[in-house]
Amino acid sequence: MLDTFNPYNYKYITKSLEIHVLGGTKTNKLESLRVTLSIQKIKAHNILRQSIDLYNDNLVEKLVRKCAERLEIGTNVVRKDLQALTKELENHRFLLIDTETQSQRPFTKQLSVREEKEAMAFLKKPNLLERTNELIGKSGVIGEVDNRLLMYLIFTSRKTNNPLHCISLGSSGVGKTHLQSKVAELIPEEDKVEITVLSANAFYYFNRTELQHKLILIEDLDGAESVLYPLRELQSKKRITKTVVHKDRKGNTKTIHLTVEGPVSVAGCTTQESIYEDNSNRSFLLYIDESELQDKRIMHYQRRASAGKLNEQDELSAAELLRNVQRILKPIKVINPYAEYLELPQSVFKPRRTNSHYLQFIEAITFYKQHQREKQYDKQTGEEFIETEIEDIQEANELIQEVLLRKSDTITGATRNHLECLKAYLSKNNQTIFTNSEIRRNLRVKETTLRRYNKQLLAENYIRKTKGKKGTHYHFEIVNADEYINLKSEINEALDNCLSRLSTATSL
Repeated sequence: MLDTFNPYNYKYITKSLEIHVLGGTKTNKLESLRVTLSIQKIKAHNILRQSIDLYNDNLVEKLVRKCAERLEIGTNVVRKDLQALTKELENHRFLLIDTETQSQRPFTKQLSVREEKEAMAFLKKPNLLERTNELIGKSGVIGEVDNRLLMYLIFTSRKTNNPLHCISLGSSGVGKTHLQSKVAELIPEEDKVEITVLSANAFYYFNRTELQHKLILIEDLDGAESVLYPLRELQSKKRITKTVVHKDRKGNTKTIHLTVEGPVSVAGCTTQESIYEDNSNRSFLLYIDESELQDKRIMHYQRRASAGKLNEQDELSAAELLRNVQRILKPIKVINPYAEYLELPQSVFKPRRTNSHYLQFIEAITFYKQHQREKQYDKQTGEEFIETEIEDIQEANELIQEVLLRKSDTITGATRNHLECLKAYLSKNNQTIFTNSEIRRNLRVKETTLRRYNKQLLAENYIRKTKGKKGTHYHFEIVNADEYINLKSEINEALDNCLSRLSTATSL
């Protein structure tokens, strides 16, 4: 028997010979069996070492004669032992290949009967989105009540044929990556790919279907600039292809196509919204809560964790239940019979793509509720599908209001946050006019940052310059303090009108 306990020194002992395979054997070239052998007679000190391809009969025959001469043993004995060793190494190599293949397969957890029943019972409960949001909070996601549920549903859409994507935006240190990673913990490991840094060509060398229906997580878009183009193609076309030159075994040069299939759901974080406009247009933009109240929530949670007063087991149980819920969701077609009655406000930026995102988000909610929907079958094709209900549209409208509001805005999220803080400050102090030095001092904004905000606000006519007293700095005033409130009312009214039309149409 071949002793493979030491992977770098196999041992094979017969009645006449002791043979060692130095360095083990490789599994990458099955057409040859190149090894380095150490051969000696039993209880003898004369050793013959030789590197050889055991599949080359001529070389093996030379080694047989060499061993017979050097070790003073019959050629038939050496030939028989080498043939037996070759057979053992061959079988062992096949075992190694099977083991490597098994280890490279993605891990897929098999749910127990109890876990499956528990997950199924959860998916059948009323107010599913509300219960899911509560469970996300129990798993350790603090605050961000709308963002965390939005992100969880966007991640869930990876299982559909039209996945959604999101980008988390906010200033440095407010918890963009933390929120994304905590919600991503609620997605099974086998369904996600986490990226810190990736080379430009790396995406093209995944197996053809390795990324299908996967969640791709990018910690910081600044560290993945080289792959943003193939990512956009995966988002839009659901496949990427690269043509490369390749040499075959005979040395002939030929052209081959590397294709990676989607669809995928992509999530990333950045502080620089304007730089990634092409990616932002394909994604839901989630602005992190930077309020003082959120700061207090997080710091309170940190203090409780440091004091050992958190129930970590409850957090782990909540996260595991949500992962199991994800595992029992099965791909199924969703049809929205009310889609014709749904219209977005005219103020929405890039309405064609945003309208598509809106409809896909409604489908994602219906998909998540698949165990509460009656399964139907297409009479012509026999394809199974479920239908959207008005309840799904109502919940989508409530969650998507902030997203549509930001999509309708003509300034970046950081500039908008500054402008709203500025309005609040002026309202509190009963002012209409302000100076840069006053705002830097009271709102604690850096001079370069404030200059950047003012440049955009002036260009978009949100503020205007006014002359101060002679010898003093420029003064500024806000053009329309109610513009954001009016925009929000317009969007809410448009969404409410959609529901009114639906109610009218269904009552007829």
